[in-house]
Amino acid sequence: MKAGIIGGTGKMGKLFQPVFERAGYEVLVSGRTTDVTKEEIAENCDLVIVSVPIHDTVNVIREIAPLMSERQILCDFTSLKVEPVAAMLESKAQVIGLHPMFGPTVSSIARQTIVMCPARVSGTTLSDLRHIFLAEGAVCTIATPEEHDRMMAIVQGLTHFVTICMADSIRRLGVDIEKTGPFMSPVYQIELSLMGRLLSQDPALYADILQENPFVPEVLSACRAAAADLSGIVESGDPDAFAEFFSRNTKHLGTYCGRGQVLTDALIECMVKK
Repeated sequence: MKAGIIGGTGKMGKLFQPVFERAGYEVLVSGRTTDVTKEEIAENCDLVIVSVPIHDTVNVIREIAPLMSERQILCDFTSLKVEPVAAMLESKAQVIGLHPMFGPTVSSIARQTIVMCPARVSGTTLSDLRHIFLAEGAVCTIATPEEHDRMMAIVQGLTHFVTICMADSIRRLGVDIEKTGPFMSPVYQIELSLMGRLLSQDPALYADILQENPFVPEVLSACRAAAADLSGIVESGDPDAFAEFFSRNTKHLGTYCGRGQVLTDALIECMVKK
């Protein structure tokens, strides 16, 4: 069995190459500097995975789709699923959209989540591919492409938007980050670390996540409305209004409030031990 990763010279491709090798596949990779081409992978591999930037994914899929047959499996590693899966369905291959919910800097995929969006599968194809990830200790979530993209508008879109806004607020205020060190609380350190982690990466990735997902505008509209309401309450100086706003969200999060407290306490404890 052969697996081919188009864009496999990138960090995510390098992370998954040994995963498929341990599952018994001979793995081929293509990239801008390889002798192996994406067309060769599409024509010769049993399992083909497209692992390229979001804005290139659909075009790459459409270039290779006519080369693939019913006996092959076509997947992608993109952070969006509706359009890539639709493009993959233009081929004759079996189609499963994949989204690793982690960056390529993890040491392994153990205890990491992979979302799987089966669109056209037969026999044991889905369970066989899922077993490869489970054998590595990963957690697999099954979803439709639309369910995936709607959830990503929250999990990625809202999260990254708020983090970037926090960083830009600090910049606008002209605050020297280093001078905040002597005043640092554990929670501020966590937030600052998230800002640093995001801003140390490729801005094109986050532009795609925020600009290419059609469900993000609705989420950002809710975020702006929440910020406007909370700003008005803060400026009013009314503690009862603040308590009501706060309590509505406590009720909505429910039992996760307690679990979040436990998790962040454990994280803070680890930070202290270092």
